[in-house]
Amino acid sequence: MRTWRTAVLVALVALAGCERTFRDMYDQPRYKPLAQSAIWADGRASRPPPDGAIARSEGTFAGTTSGRGGTIEPAARPQRLDTVRPELRRGAAAEAPASAIHATTTPQSLARGHERFDIFCAPCHSIAGDGDGMVARRGFPHPPSFHSDRLRQAPDAHIYAVITDGYGAMHAYATRVPPDDRLAIIGYIRALQLSQHAPVASLAREDLDQLPSPAGALPR
Repeated sequence: MRTWRTAVLVALVALAGCERTFRDMYDQPRYKPLAQSAIWADGRASRPPPDGAIARSEGTFAGTTSGRGGTIEPAARPQRLDTVRPELRRGAAAEAPASAIHATTTPQSLARGHERFDIFCAPCHSIAGDGDGMVARRGFPHPPSFHSDRLRQAPDAHIYAVITDGYGAMHAYATRVPPDDRLAIIGYIRALQLSQHAPVASLAREDLDQLPSPAGALPR
């Protein structure tokens, strides 16, 4: 009986040691998302996937199973814009001539840029582009206003490089916003800037009629 109790006690001690080993594996040192790291040149622990990386699985089912389910889609995809225009590749836009990158400003691209801007940019930059977004109001550093003289005069290539590679506290969006969407966003930013700095002489009569009259001015 005593031998049996001793064997059970030894087994319990061994199991406790195994659990301690497993717990050490669970709690091994790691970085929190978006934490700082001195290992990388940009100081960020969260690393973007390499250019050209493709998700293992896609589809609605994959999105509800953390990628464990779903289907792998090896079908040919549309050619990426940055494979056709090397100056649009990550890390290259900052060195591209100012004349090499232009915003797209068709009605369709402006609608797309508006949608993408509201999703990816407005939380910090605000829907008006003045740098007073909801994230900034809650303690994140305020980004500069797109309506400042500096950014109104900045070339499209500068804004494209910032979206692609990040700048200061702003994370790089190269892996989340495709090149054509970046150009569409820049087009929408230009539309926002024009909305606040359009010369009165360029307005049509119907637009002038909607402007508030200055105090003391006679009705038109």
